[in-house]
Amino acid sequence: MATPTFDQLLEAGCHFGHLKRKWNPAMAPYIFMERNGIHIIDLYKTAAKVEEAANALKNIAKSGKKVLFVATKKQAKQVVAEKAAAINMPYVIERWPGGMLTNFPTIRKAVKKMAAIDKMSKDGTFDNLSKREKLQISRQRAKLEKNLGSIADLNRLPSALFVVDVMKEHIAVAEATRLGIPVFAMVDTNSNPDLVDFVIPCNDDASKSIELILDTVCSAMAEGLEERKVEKADAPAEAEADAAPRRERRRVSRKAAEAEAPAAEAAEAPAAEAPAAE
Repeated sequence: MATPTFDQLLEAGCHFGHLKRKWNPAMAPYIFMERNGIHIIDLYKTAAKVEEAANALKNIAKSGKKVLFVATKKQAKQVVAEKAAAINMPYVIERWPGGMLTNFPTIRKAVKKMAAIDKMSKDGTFDNLSKREKLQISRQRAKLEKNLGSIADLNRLPSALFVVDVMKEHIAVAEATRLGIPVFAMVDTNSNPDLVDFVIPCNDDASKSIELILDTVCSAMAEGLEERKVEKADAPAEAEADAAPRRERRRVSRKAAEAEAPAAEAAEAPAAEAPAAE
C-alpha cells in the first residue's frame, strides 16, 4: 500500500482550506498556517491520517465487509463511482435517500421492486401491458436505477461509510453515527472533525485532491480483498494438513485397541476355566 508523499499531496492541492472567516475552530490541530486569508492544512498530518484510514479500510475489506462511499458533489461523483465500482463496493453519488441507513428495510424494498420490474420484462408480463403502463413502469425503473442502482448488491447495513465533504453529506453522517457505523471522511477547514471517526484533513473541493485520497484508500481495500482471496484458497490445504495428524492418531489408537483385545481375552480365559474350590 503506497501512502501519498508530501509532494504528491501538495501537487494535488490537498493543502488548500477555506477562507479564514469560514473555518471551524475544531479543525485548529490540522491547520498549519493562514495565507492571504485562506487556511493552509498541515500535509504531514494529512499523510499520517490517510495511512491510518487506509489501513483500517483494508482490514474491513479483508474481513469481507462492505464500505459505502458517499459523494453527491459534482467534482467527486465520477471519481467515486469509478473507484468504488472497481473494488465492487456500493456508492451513492446522486441525492442521499433520507433514511437509507436508519430505515434500511424500506430501501431494500425499493431495490427489490427494481428486480421485480426486470423479471417482468424477462418473463413476458411486460408485453401484456398497455403502452401507458409500460411507459410509467419504465420511468419508475429508470428513477430507481439512478438513485439506488449502485447499492443493489447491498443486502445489509454497511460496516463503514467513506464520505467526501461531511457538511454536504451531514444527513448520511448523522444516520451512520446514530447506528454506530464508523465514518471515514475527507474533512476541510470549514467542517467539524468531531463528527467523524477517521478524519482525513484535506481539500474536499478540488477533483485532484479527491482523486488522490480515493485512489489511496481504494488501492488499500483492493489489497485487502486480494489477501482475503489468497487466504480462502489456502484454507482447504491448511484444513487438510491439520486433519492428517488427527487421522494418523486415530489409526494408531485403533491398532493399539485391536492389539490389546486378544491379550485381554487370553487373560480372561484361564480364570473362566479354573475349577471352583470345594
